[in-house]
Amino acid sequence: MREPGGVAQPADQVAPLLEVEGLTVDFPLGDGMIRSRRQHLRAVDDLTFTIERGETFALVGESGSGKSTTGRALLQLEEPTHGSVRFDGTDLTDLGRRDMRRNRRRMQMIFQDPSASLNGRMPIRDIVGEPMAVHHLAKGQHREQRVRELLELVGLRAEMADRYPHEFSGGQLQRVGIARALAVEPEFIVADEPISALDVSIQAQVVNLLEDLQGRLGLTYLFIAHDLAVVRHLSDRVAVMYLGRIVEIGDCQQIYEAPKHPYTRALLSAVPVPDPQVEATREPIILHGDMPSPVDPPSGCRFRTRCWKADQRCADETPEMVEQVPGQWAACHYPEPATAAGTEHVMVSKDGR
Repeated sequence: MREPGGVAQPADQVAPLLEVEGLTVDFPLGDGMIRSRRQHLRAVDDLTFTIERGETFALVGESGSGKSTTGRALLQLEEPTHGSVRFDGTDLTDLGRRDMRRNRRRMQMIFQDPSASLNGRMPIRDIVGEPMAVHHLAKGQHREQRVRELLELVGLRAEMADRYPHEFSGGQLQRVGIARALAVEPEFIVADEPISALDVSIQAQVVNLLEDLQGRLGLTYLFIAHDLAVVRHLSDRVAVMYLGRIVEIGDCQQIYEAPKHPYTRALLSAVPVPDPQVEATREPIILHGDMPSPVDPPSGCRFRTRCWKADQRCADETPEMVEQVPGQWAACHYPEPATAAGTEHVMVSKDGR
């Protein structure tokens, strides 16, 4: 069977590690007396995709598109309103707290801002060792030795275990956060914009570390980002989100060389090209206006208020996710032709067309 965002699975092939179907997350607004009349913000709207074992699946889009909420919902840190999240065949949305806690060891999260996600009053040995204590994996000298091994694994010196977070740089703190995530030997890691709070000079170091750890430990990543240049280097497949929905999904090379959704094309037009001569002739696609509020999203296609292709059909009909070419899906009434994103010289005019 083939689903939007999935890969056709032969009968004898191993099933995906993660299967997401119809994932929806609502947040109530206000405290109205009558529950049925309360207004809700739909942060994530009916997402369906799979993540294969050992791959890096990237989720990209502007701030406010629902990327982080999606990542948290996969780990059940946010309770989904509807839909299912099957991890290695088990639907996490059906589990009670005790069963979910047992499964949580197999999945961890690397947060965006390491300085905010680490307890400044705890030494590094306790920060990295705490997950092992919670899951009863090691104690005493065994835990101490494991902490030192983890610090060395992420490129820090073992003696740094005695220090406190304020004694580390941003890049070093993110390495501590990665070590903490690895402490329980997970299979799946959600990396929520793990380099966006770091200096440009050390972002590549952290990306290379994550890539190296994946090869050594067989990890599966959901990599959340807004920097498409980083995503191209790291990911196997890419899903593009806009206002709570996935608008395009496919193989990384397909997405970058021939995007089908106008929003994806606009995002890629802002990514620099290594060739100076080509870069000098390129002009970005300017999207005018802000992303609409998820409290009151546009009818039909949610991107239509900023799209240069939009017409009345886009306002009246919600586009379905359609397989444009094998393995590449897009939800657009007027998908892009098969042209390479890196060679486009396009500018959207001030009226958006």
